[in-house]
Amino acid sequence: MSEFVVHSVPGSPFGRSVLIALEEKGAPYRLAALAPGESKSPEHLARHPFGRVPVLEHDGFMLYETQAILRYLDRVLPEPGLTPADVRQAARMDQVMNVSDWYLFQGVCNVIIFQRVIGPQFFGTVADEAAIERAMPQARTVIAELSRLLGERPFMVGEALSLADLQAAPQASFLSQTPEWTQLTAEHPNLVAWIDRLEARPSFRSTSWEQLMARTRAA
Repeated sequence: MSEFVVHSVPGSPFGRSVLIALEEKGAPYRLAALAPGESKSPEHLARHPFGRVPVLEHDGFMLYETQAILRYLDRVLPEPGLTPADVRQAARMDQVMNVSDWYLFQGVCNVIIFQRVIGPQFFGTVADEAAIERAMPQARTVIAELSRLLGERPFMVGEALSLADLQAAPQASFLSQTPEWTQLTAEHPNLVAWIDRLEARPSFRSTSWEQLMARTRAA
């Protein structure tokens, strides 16, 4: 099997989704690590004209957009399957993936995580409390909806792991590093248990920020 190359910033939840998929598939891959800000370099813009991560490289084929990459991997590496055969479960999977992109990341994670984690750690900024407060109504709505969709099932669309978990969990897990997480999930313990369940999987453990940084330093 040919090697997959993932161009991403270690710690990016979008990049982590792709790495988790490759780990779950048992596929050979290499992380081509980018430093924060390097996604805007001419070299990376040639891969991704919008300067985002991740980008997948496979046998001369270049692909960006996390959802497209995840679906590609599930097609070229069909075992174990990460898309439900049942059409309604598959539709629910697609729904959760879009909720993750458009409501969990946009307006919630890209605000709260940046203000609490990325800005202070990488740019030396102080959290904008007003920006965080403005993000909280949407955060409450999306956390409540993800909790409702999960219900009492172990995974987002049923008894088996799917692309929905791979897309949404890295975002939610990153958000769990902020003090707002405790407030947001106070009435949604099923979502906390879901994150704990996924983070215990080998694919999640091996793609944590700490593990990726250790591998990057050793390379």
